[in-house]
Amino acid sequence: MMKRIPFLAAPAITLVAVSLAVAHPHLKKTITVTLPAGAAVTISYTTEPSNESHTAKAAAGSFLHAGARITLSTEVKAGAVTLPAGEYTIGAIKNGDNDYTMAFYPGPLRLSSTPDVAKMIKLESAFSSDMGTAHHMLVDVSPGHGRFEGKTVLTLHFGSLYLAGALS
Repeated sequence: MMKRIPFLAAPAITLVAVSLAVAHPHLKKTITVTLPAGAAVTISYTTEPSNESHTAKAAAGSFLHAGARITLSTEVKAGAVTLPAGEYTIGAIKNGDNDYTMAFYPGPLRLSSTPDVAKMIKLESAFSSDMGTAHHMLVDVSPGHGRFEGKTVLTLHFGSLYLAGALS
């Protein structure tokens, strides 16, 4: 004998599915800070889930990014590098397993784009896998410490991967 799903079961199943989808949002974040030298810096990104298996499979020399962007209101000196005012995609160049360099790519990049490596702007960087786990991507600007003492740094935390790049 075949049982029929009661009339209200379909809406109840739909309601449960919608509530599960809402329970795990991906937040769009925008952070704006003013650097000590006066430049306004705006960072925009979505809290993408950490997928370290993708990072592990990437070839050395790859520019890894999740669409995070930084906009500089004016020229910014970042160590020996001068960053012109404008918008950049924030990412990391994979030098090898457990070795990454923070880099900016001029303008926005789609996830499927293959960027021109010659246009990358590398920042003085420090990589660590000892800073705990970020289950979703976190991007921030903060005062530096250790070898970045006295500088402003941009941090990118993705899973167990933690990368800091000097902005000033």
